[in-house]
Amino acid sequence: MRISRDLVDEIVAHALEDRPNECCGMVSGSDGMATEVFRARNALASPFSFDMEPADQIGIYTTITERGEEIAAIYHSHTKSPAEPSQQDRNQATLWPDPVWLIVSLADPGEPVVRGWDMRDGRVEEAGLEID
Repeated sequence: MRISRDLVDEIVAHALEDRPNECCGMVSGSDGMATEVFRARNALASPFSFDMEPADQIGIYTTITERGEEIAAIYHSHTKSPAEPSQQDRNQATLWPDPVWLIVSLADPGEPVVRGWDMRDGRVEEAGLEID
C-alpha cells in the first residue's frame, strides 16, 4: 500500500492525542493508494485494546463505499508495546482480512513507529508500505 507522509503523520497525531488509550480508525483508498484517514473512537477507552465505536465504524464505512473507494487500512495504536500484532489484533483481523492493519507503537512516544500487516487465514506477514 502506498500512503503519503501526511496521512501517516495524521495517524501518529491521533495516537499521541488519544494516549494513554489506544486510538483506532480507517484509511480509505483505491488501486493500492491510501487517500484519507478517518478517525474513530475507541469504545473501550483502554490503553490495552480497542474496539471501534460501532456508529463511527458504520459512518466511516458508508462514506468510503459511497465514494467508490475501499477500506485500504484499519489502524490502531499500541501504547507501550511494539508495532506488531497482538493475539487480540489477529483475532479482530479475521473480521476484516482484506485491509492492511497499521499499528502505531508509542513505546517511545518521541519516536513513534508505524508498521503495516497483512493478516489473513491465520497468516501474519508484514505488508509492503510505501510512504511517500
